[in-house]
Amino acid sequence: MPATGLIRKYDSRALLMVTGQCAINCRYCFRRHFPYEDHRLSPEDRTQAIKTLSEDTRLNEVIFSGGDPLVANDRLLSAWAEALAAIPHIRRLRVHTRLPVVIPQRVTDSLIKWLSGSRLQAVVVIHVNHPAELDADTQRALERLKAAGITLLNQSVVLKGVNDNARVLAELSERLFECGVLPYYLHAFDPVAGAHHFEVSDNKARDLVRQLITLLPGFLVPRLVREIPGQSGKTPLDLFA
Repeated sequence: MPATGLIRKYDSRALLMVTGQCAINCRYCFRRHFPYEDHRLSPEDRTQAIKTLSEDTRLNEVIFSGGDPLVANDRLLSAWAEALAAIPHIRRLRVHTRLPVVIPQRVTDSLIKWLSGSRLQAVVVIHVNHPAELDADTQRALERLKAAGITLLNQSVVLKGVNDNARVLAELSERLFECGVLPYYLHAFDPVAGAHHFEVSDNKARDLVRQLITLLPGFLVPRLVREIPGQSGKTPLDLFA
């Protein structure tokens, strides 16, 4: 791949940076200072990306990331999905996005068509931190995705003054499940410039998850993890450390 760094491989998975644009700038995001404007996909980049993915038979999943990939238009995303479906060893397409939450109208017929219309298993991972984010419009958007056979997962970040309360996190898991979404990850807080007021210690985060185990069925308890640069995946935090 050229020096654009638009593909990152992690064992059987490949992360593809579709766009550097986001619909919302999260103040606690660990990528908030990433130079996304220097990582735009040209037509030549897209051709090279498909070639790179097709040549590595260890890969079975491609993750659309960014930025927020659903900021891109459906014509482009559909072309990506069609090209990936033509690669025999690719089995799944995962999309990480906040758009169904912050702009639920983004869940359109054309979006559902390209997501569910190929042989690839489609997974959409949303990002919700508090149950108040899941209003009626968002629920309808998520239910449309679920009805189309798309697997829905959620990841949250534990934030002081927002969701650093076991009852709030339990309500979030229950509300997500009502919308057809399974809790996936609860991210321990990453130190980010200008966001120290959101900081929750790892010990407090562990205690919150231990409380969730008593409040929820196991399938609604998110996994406590940390994002460590250079690691091939999320690093689980030992609840009893």
